[in-house]
Amino acid sequence: MKFMSEYRDPELAKQYLVEIKNTVTQKWKIMEVCGGQTHSLVKNGIIDMLPKEVEMIHGPGCPVCVTPLNLIDKAIYLALEKKVILCSFGDMLRVPGSEKSLLEAKAEGADIRILYSPLEAVKIAADNPNKQVVFFAVGFETTAPANALSVIHAHRQNLDNYSILASHVLVPPAIENVMEDPDSHIDGFLAAGHVCTIMGNFEYYPLVEKYKVPIVVTGFEPLDVLQGILMVVRQLEAEKAEVENQYARIVREEGNLDAQKIIYEVFEITDRLWRGMEVIPMSGYKVKEKYAKFDATAKFNVNIEEAEENQDCIAGEIMKGIKKPFECPEFGKKCKPTNPLGAPMVSSEGACAAYFHYSGLVES
Repeated sequence: MKFMSEYRDPELAKQYLVEIKNTVTQKWKIMEVCGGQTHSLVKNGIIDMLPKEVEMIHGPGCPVCVTPLNLIDKAIYLALEKKVILCSFGDMLRVPGSEKSLLEAKAEGADIRILYSPLEAVKIAADNPNKQVVFFAVGFETTAPANALSVIHAHRQNLDNYSILASHVLVPPAIENVMEDPDSHIDGFLAAGHVCTIMGNFEYYPLVEKYKVPIVVTGFEPLDVLQGILMVVRQLEAEKAEVENQYARIVREEGNLDAQKIIYEVFEITDRLWRGMEVIPMSGYKVKEKYAKFDATAKFNVNIEEAEENQDCIAGEIMKGIKKPFECPEFGKKCKPTNPLGAPMVSSEGACAAYFHYSGLVES
Protein backbone atom coordinates (compact mmCIF):
# COMPACT_ATOMS: atom_id res chain seq x y z
CA MET A 1 0.00 0.00 0.00
CA LYS A 2 3.01 2.33 -0.01
CA PHE A 3 1.86 4.09 -3.20
CA MET A 4 -1.63 4.89 -1.93
CA SER A 5 -0.66 8.37 -0.77
CA GLU A 6 -0.04 9.32 -4.42
CA TYR A 7 -3.62 8.56 -5.48
CA ARG A 8 -6.16 11.33 -6.00
CA ASP A 9 -8.61 9.48 -3.75
CA PRO A 10 -6.84 6.79 -1.67
CA GLU A 11 -10.04 5.72 0.06
CA LEU A 12 -11.83 5.09 -3.22
CA ALA A 13 -8.81 3.14 -4.48
CA LYS A 14 -8.97 0.95 -1.37
CA GLN A 15 -12.69 0.48 -1.91
CA TYR A 16 -12.12 -0.73 -5.48
CA LEU A 17 -9.45 -3.15 -4.27
CA VAL A 18 -11.75 -4.54 -1.59
CA GLU A 19 -14.56 -4.95 -4.13
CA ILE A 20 -12.24 -6.77 -6.53
CA LYS A 21 -11.12 -9.12 -3.75
CA ASN A 22 -14.70 -9.72 -2.61
CA THR A 23 -15.93 -10.36 -6.17
CA VAL A 24 -13.28 -12.64 -7.64
CA THR A 25 -13.69 -16.38 -7.05
CA GLN A 26 -11.36 -17.87 -9.64
CA LYS A 27 -8.29 -17.00 -11.69
CA TRP A 28 -8.70 -14.51 -14.51
CA LYS A 29 -6.21 -13.08 -17.01
CA ILE A 30 -6.95 -9.50 -17.98
CA MET A 31 -4.93 -7.72 -20.66
CA GLU A 32 -4.50 -3.97 -20.52
CA VAL A 33 -3.93 -3.06 -24.15
CA CYS A 34 -2.23 0.29 -23.67
CA GLY A 35 1.32 0.84 -22.44
CA GLY A 36 0.13 3.90 -20.51
CA GLN A 37 -2.09 1.60 -18.46
CA THR A 38 0.83 -0.77 -17.94
CA HIS A 39 2.91 2.05 -16.48
CA SER A 40 0.03 3.05 -14.21
CA LEU A 41 -0.30 -0.54 -12.99
CA VAL A 42 3.39 -0.95 -12.24
CA LYS A 43 4.31 2.55 -11.08
CA ASN A 44 1.42 2.79 -8.63
CA GLY A 45 1.85 -0.68 -7.17
CA ILE A 46 -1.49 -1.99 -8.45
CA ILE A 47 0.13 -5.18 -9.72
CA ASP A 48 1.20 -6.07 -6.18
CA MET A 49 -2.08 -5.03 -4.53
CA LEU A 50 -4.43 -7.09 -6.69
CA PRO A 51 -5.56 -10.48 -5.39
CA LYS A 52 -3.56 -13.41 -6.73
CA GLU A 53 -6.59 -14.56 -8.75
CA VAL A 54 -6.32 -11.50 -11.01
CA GLU A 55 -3.32 -11.56 -13.33
CA MET A 56 -2.69 -8.52 -15.48
CA ILE A 57 -1.24 -9.31 -18.91
CA HIS A 58 0.58 -6.53 -20.72
CA GLY A 59 -0.51 -6.03 -24.32
CA PRO A 60 0.91 -4.60 -27.56
CA GLY A 61 -0.39 -1.07 -27.01
CA CYS A 62 2.90 0.77 -27.32
CA PRO A 63 3.13 2.26 -30.83
CA VAL A 64 6.83 3.01 -30.53
CA CYS A 65 7.46 -0.59 -29.48
CA VAL A 66 5.66 -2.13 -32.45
CA THR A 67 7.21 0.15 -35.09
CA PRO A 68 9.08 -2.27 -37.40
CA LEU A 69 12.83 -2.31 -37.74
CA ASN A 70 12.67 -1.44 -41.42
CA LEU A 71 10.81 1.79 -40.69
CA ILE A 72 13.47 2.79 -38.16
CA ASP A 73 16.07 1.95 -40.82
CA LYS A 74 14.13 3.98 -43.42
CA ALA A 75 14.07 6.99 -41.13
CA ILE A 76 17.82 6.68 -40.54
CA TYR A 77 18.43 6.30 -44.28
CA LEU A 78 16.43 9.44 -45.04
CA ALA A 79 18.29 11.42 -42.40
CA LEU A 80 21.81 10.21 -43.22
CA GLU A 81 21.70 9.48 -46.94
CA LYS A 82 18.98 11.78 -48.27
CA LYS A 83 19.97 14.58 -45.87
CA VAL A 84 16.37 15.40 -44.97
CA ILE A 85 15.40 17.22 -41.81
CA LEU A 86 13.87 14.31 -39.94
CA CYS A 87 11.38 15.22 -37.22
CA SER A 88 10.10 12.81 -34.60
CA PHE A 89 8.63 12.43 -31.15
CA GLY A 90 11.37 11.95 -28.56
CA ASP A 91 10.52 8.32 -27.76
CA MET A 92 11.65 7.22 -31.22
CA LEU A 93 15.23 8.44 -30.98
CA ARG A 94 16.68 5.64 -28.84
CA VAL A 95 14.71 2.77 -30.38
CA PRO A 96 17.30 0.46 -31.95
CA GLY A 97 17.20 -0.13 -35.68
CA SER A 98 19.03 -3.02 -37.30
CA GLU A 99 22.40 -1.26 -36.95
CA LYS A 100 21.87 1.99 -35.04
CA SER A 101 19.25 4.28 -33.54
CA LEU A 102 18.12 7.70 -34.68
CA LEU A 103 20.04 9.16 -31.74
CA GLU A 104 23.23 7.56 -33.05
CA ALA A 105 22.44 8.88 -36.52
CA LYS A 106 22.02 12.34 -35.02
CA ALA A 107 25.44 11.98 -33.37
CA GLU A 108 26.84 11.24 -36.84
CA GLY A 109 25.58 14.58 -38.08
CA ALA A 110 22.03 13.88 -39.27
CA ASP A 111 19.58 16.76 -38.81
CA ILE A 112 17.09 15.03 -36.52
CA ARG A 113 14.74 17.17 -34.45
CA ILE A 114 12.46 16.27 -31.54
CA LEU A 115 9.03 17.85 -31.85
CA TYR A 116 5.79 17.78 -29.86
CA SER A 117 3.48 18.20 -32.86
CA PRO A 118 3.67 17.36 -36.56
CA LEU A 119 2.38 20.87 -37.29
CA GLU A 120 5.76 22.11 -36.06
CA ALA A 121 7.32 20.04 -38.84
CA VAL A 122 5.08 21.75 -41.40
CA LYS A 123 6.37 25.13 -40.18
CA ILE A 124 9.96 23.89 -40.44
CA ALA A 125 9.24 22.92 -44.05
CA ALA A 126 7.76 26.34 -44.76
CA ASP A 127 10.80 28.03 -43.19
CA ASN A 128 13.29 25.82 -45.07
CA PRO A 129 12.05 25.65 -48.69
CA ASN A 130 15.36 24.26 -49.94
CA LYS A 131 15.33 21.30 -47.55
CA GLN A 132 13.14 18.21 -47.53
CA VAL A 133 11.37 17.72 -44.18
CA VAL A 134 10.03 14.33 -43.08
CA PHE A 135 7.92 13.74 -40.01
CA PHE A 136 8.13 10.20 -38.58
CA ALA A 137 4.40 9.68 -38.00
CA VAL A 138 4.14 6.98 -35.35
CA GLY A 139 1.13 6.12 -33.22
CA PHE A 140 -2.23 4.46 -32.77
CA GLU A 141 -5.49 6.06 -33.82
CA THR A 142 -4.88 8.72 -31.15
CA THR A 143 -2.14 10.58 -33.03
CA ALA A 144 -3.49 9.93 -36.53
CA PRO A 145 -5.66 13.09 -36.72
CA ALA A 146 -2.74 15.44 -36.02
CA ASN A 147 -0.51 13.62 -38.49
CA ALA A 148 -3.23 13.68 -41.13
CA LEU A 149 -3.84 17.37 -40.42
CA SER A 150 -0.17 18.11 -41.05
CA VAL A 151 -0.54 16.64 -44.54
CA ILE A 152 -3.66 18.73 -45.17
CA HIS A 153 -1.86 21.89 -44.01
CA ALA A 154 1.16 21.12 -46.21
CA HIS A 155 -1.17 20.50 -49.16
CA ARG A 156 -2.95 23.82 -48.63
CA GLN A 157 0.38 25.63 -48.45
CA ASN A 158 1.70 23.85 -51.57
CA LEU A 159 4.72 22.60 -49.64
CA ASP A 160 6.48 20.17 -51.95
CA ASN A 161 9.23 19.66 -49.38
CA TYR A 162 7.08 18.07 -46.64
CA SER A 163 6.17 14.40 -46.21
CA ILE A 164 5.47 11.85 -43.50
CA LEU A 165 6.90 8.39 -42.87
CA ALA A 166 3.70 6.73 -41.70
CA SER A 167 3.76 3.99 -39.06
CA HIS A 168 0.21 4.01 -37.73
CA VAL A 169 -1.26 0.89 -36.17
CA LEU A 170 -4.82 0.09 -35.03
CA VAL A 171 -5.97 -1.42 -31.75
CA PRO A 172 -8.96 -3.67 -32.62
CA PRO A 173 -6.99 -5.85 -35.09
CA ALA A 174 -4.29 -6.25 -32.43
CA ILE A 175 -6.86 -7.53 -29.93
CA GLU A 176 -8.13 -9.98 -32.54
CA ASN A 177 -4.56 -11.13 -33.23
CA VAL A 178 -4.01 -11.77 -29.52
CA MET A 179 -7.25 -13.77 -29.25
CA GLU A 180 -6.32 -15.87 -32.29
CA ASP A 181 -2.87 -16.71 -30.89
CA PRO A 182 -2.93 -20.22 -29.35
CA ASP A 183 -0.32 -19.17 -26.79
CA SER A 184 -2.43 -16.28 -25.50
CA HIS A 185 -5.19 -17.04 -23.03
CA ILE A 186 -6.93 -13.77 -22.22
CA ASP A 187 -10.25 -13.61 -20.36
CA GLY A 188 -10.93 -9.86 -20.66
CA PHE A 189 -9.49 -6.55 -21.86
CA LEU A 190 -8.97 -3.01 -20.70
CA ALA A 191 -9.21 -0.99 -23.92
CA ALA A 192 -7.27 2.25 -24.38
CA GLY A 193 -9.36 5.28 -23.47
CA HIS A 194 -7.46 7.76 -25.64
CA VAL A 195 -7.95 5.62 -28.75
CA CYS A 196 -11.68 5.40 -28.08
CA THR A 197 -11.81 9.16 -27.53
CA ILE A 198 -11.05 9.40 -31.25
CA MET A 199 -12.64 6.26 -32.66
CA GLY A 200 -15.51 5.52 -30.23
CA ASN A 201 -16.51 2.10 -28.99
CA PHE A 202 -18.30 0.59 -31.99
CA GLU A 203 -15.29 -1.41 -33.26
CA TYR A 204 -15.23 -3.48 -30.06
CA TYR A 205 -18.75 -4.91 -30.26
CA PRO A 206 -17.87 -7.45 -33.00
CA LEU A 207 -14.83 -8.58 -30.95
CA VAL A 208 -16.95 -9.11 -27.84
CA GLU A 209 -19.52 -11.04 -29.87
CA LYS A 210 -16.93 -13.19 -31.64
CA TYR A 211 -14.67 -14.05 -28.70
CA LYS A 212 -17.10 -13.74 -25.76
CA VAL A 213 -14.70 -11.60 -23.74
CA PRO A 214 -15.54 -8.41 -21.84
CA ILE A 215 -13.87 -5.22 -23.06
CA VAL A 216 -13.91 -2.20 -20.75
CA VAL A 217 -12.76 1.14 -22.16
CA THR A 218 -10.53 2.52 -19.43
CA GLY A 219 -8.55 5.64 -18.57
CA PHE A 220 -5.00 5.80 -17.26
CA GLU A 221 -5.02 7.16 -13.73
CA PRO A 222 -4.77 4.55 -10.93
CA LEU A 223 -8.46 4.95 -10.07
CA ASP A 224 -9.43 4.48 -13.72
CA VAL A 225 -7.42 1.30 -14.00
CA LEU A 226 -8.71 -0.13 -10.72
CA GLN A 227 -12.32 0.60 -11.62
CA GLY A 228 -11.77 -0.89 -15.08
CA ILE A 229 -10.38 -4.09 -13.55
CA LEU A 230 -13.36 -4.27 -11.19
CA MET A 231 -15.78 -3.88 -14.10
CA VAL A 232 -14.07 -6.68 -16.05
CA VAL A 233 -14.03 -8.98 -13.01
CA ARG A 234 -17.72 -8.36 -12.37
CA GLN A 235 -18.53 -9.34 -15.94
CA LEU A 236 -16.35 -12.45 -15.84
CA GLU A 237 -17.81 -13.63 -12.56
CA ALA A 238 -21.33 -13.06 -13.93
CA GLU A 239 -20.43 -14.89 -17.15
CA LYS A 240 -21.07 -11.77 -19.22
CA ALA A 241 -19.20 -10.37 -22.20
CA GLU A 242 -20.03 -6.75 -22.97
CA VAL A 243 -18.42 -3.47 -24.02
CA GLU A 244 -18.43 -1.07 -21.07
CA ASN A 245 -17.13 2.48 -20.83
CA GLN A 246 -15.29 3.32 -17.61
CA TYR A 247 -13.84 6.46 -19.27
CA ALA A 248 -17.25 8.01 -19.91
CA ARG A 249 -16.06 11.45 -18.76
CA ILE A 250 -14.04 11.59 -22.00
CA VAL A 251 -15.14 8.83 -24.38
CA ARG A 252 -18.38 9.07 -26.36
CA GLU A 253 -19.94 6.08 -28.08
CA GLU A 254 -19.40 7.53 -31.55
CA GLY A 255 -15.97 9.00 -30.75
CA ASN A 256 -14.78 12.26 -32.31
CA LEU A 257 -16.40 12.43 -35.73
CA ASP A 258 -14.42 15.47 -36.85
CA ALA A 259 -11.14 13.71 -36.03
CA GLN A 260 -12.28 10.59 -37.85
CA LYS A 261 -13.13 12.66 -40.92
CA ILE A 262 -9.60 14.08 -41.00
CA ILE A 263 -8.07 10.61 -40.63
CA TYR A 264 -10.06 9.14 -43.51
CA GLU A 265 -9.36 12.15 -45.71
CA VAL A 266 -5.63 11.35 -45.68
CA PHE A 267 -5.29 7.69 -44.68
CA GLU A 268 -6.70 4.35 -45.73
CA ILE A 269 -6.48 1.05 -43.89
CA THR A 270 -3.77 -1.41 -44.88
CA ASP A 271 -1.94 -4.52 -43.65
CA ARG A 272 0.83 -3.61 -41.24
CA LEU A 273 3.90 -5.39 -39.89
CA TRP A 274 4.17 -5.16 -36.09
CA ARG A 275 7.69 -5.29 -34.67
CA GLY A 276 8.44 -8.56 -32.93
CA MET A 277 5.14 -10.01 -34.10
CA GLU A 278 3.95 -10.42 -37.67
CA VAL A 279 1.89 -8.79 -40.38
CA ILE A 280 -1.60 -8.19 -39.00
CA PRO A 281 -4.19 -7.77 -41.77
CA MET A 282 -5.88 -4.37 -42.00
CA SER A 283 -4.14 -3.14 -38.88
CA GLY A 284 -2.60 0.15 -39.96
CA TYR A 285 -2.96 3.34 -41.94
CA LYS A 286 -1.17 4.31 -45.13
CA VAL A 287 -1.29 7.60 -47.03
CA LYS A 288 -3.93 7.66 -49.76
CA GLU A 289 -2.88 7.99 -53.39
CA LYS A 290 -4.51 11.44 -53.41
CA TYR A 291 -1.74 12.63 -51.07
CA ALA A 292 1.06 10.43 -52.43
CA LYS A 293 3.50 13.31 -52.73
CA PHE A 294 3.38 13.61 -48.93
CA ASP A 295 4.23 9.91 -48.44
CA ALA A 296 7.98 9.74 -47.72
CA THR A 297 8.29 6.06 -48.67
CA ALA A 298 6.91 6.71 -52.15
CA LYS A 299 8.50 10.14 -52.53
CA PHE A 300 12.04 8.92 -51.88
CA ASN A 301 11.49 5.41 -53.26
CA VAL A 302 12.79 3.90 -50.05
CA ASN A 303 12.85 0.11 -50.17
CA ILE A 304 14.60 -1.40 -47.18
CA GLU A 305 14.06 -5.04 -46.29
CA GLU A 306 13.01 -6.04 -42.80
CA ALA A 307 16.07 -7.06 -40.78
CA GLU A 308 16.17 -9.73 -38.11
CA GLU A 309 15.45 -8.76 -34.52
CA ASN A 310 18.13 -9.06 -31.86
CA GLN A 311 18.08 -12.74 -30.91
CA ASP A 312 18.46 -11.87 -27.21
CA CYS A 313 15.25 -9.78 -27.22
CA ILE A 314 11.85 -11.39 -26.51
CA ALA A 315 9.87 -8.21 -27.24
CA GLY A 316 7.34 -10.05 -29.39
CA GLU A 317 6.41 -12.45 -26.60
CA ILE A 318 6.18 -9.58 -24.13
CA MET A 319 3.93 -7.46 -26.36
CA LYS A 320 1.62 -10.40 -27.02
CA GLY A 321 1.35 -11.03 -23.29
CA ILE A 322 2.99 -14.44 -23.42
CA LYS A 323 5.86 -13.42 -21.12
CA LYS A 324 6.53 -10.68 -18.58
CA PRO A 325 9.58 -8.39 -18.85
CA PHE A 326 11.33 -9.97 -15.87
CA GLU A 327 11.13 -13.36 -17.61
CA CYS A 328 13.61 -12.15 -20.22
CA PRO A 329 17.11 -13.43 -19.35
CA GLU A 330 18.62 -10.08 -20.37
CA PHE A 331 16.19 -7.84 -18.46
CA GLY A 332 18.17 -5.38 -16.36
CA LYS A 333 21.41 -7.04 -17.45
CA LYS A 334 22.37 -6.68 -21.09
CA CYS A 335 19.12 -4.79 -21.74
CA LYS A 336 18.67 -1.46 -19.95
CA PRO A 337 17.22 1.92 -20.99
CA THR A 338 20.76 3.16 -21.63
CA ASN A 339 21.49 0.14 -23.82
CA PRO A 340 18.17 -1.32 -25.01
CA LEU A 341 17.99 -4.54 -26.99
CA GLY A 342 14.43 -3.77 -28.01
CA ALA A 343 11.87 -0.98 -28.10
CA PRO A 344 9.87 -1.94 -24.94
CA MET A 345 12.87 -0.93 -22.83
CA VAL A 346 13.01 2.52 -24.46
CA SER A 347 9.50 3.86 -24.86
CA SER A 348 7.68 5.73 -22.11
CA GLU A 349 4.88 3.22 -22.73
CA GLY A 350 7.07 0.12 -22.95
CA ALA A 351 6.40 -2.69 -20.48
CA CYS A 352 10.09 -3.40 -19.95
CA ALA A 353 10.77 0.26 -19.14
CA ALA A 354 7.89 0.23 -16.64
CA TYR A 355 9.28 -2.79 -14.81
CA PHE A 356 12.83 -1.46 -14.94
CA HIS A 357 11.96 1.90 -13.40
CA TYR A 358 9.16 1.04 -10.99
CA SER A 359 8.98 -2.64 -10.07
CA GLY A 360 11.93 -2.68 -7.68
CA LEU A 361 13.34 -5.73 -9.50
CA VAL A 362 16.45 -3.84 -10.60
CA GLU A 363 18.29 -0.77 -9.44
CA SER A 364 17.61 1.96 -11.99
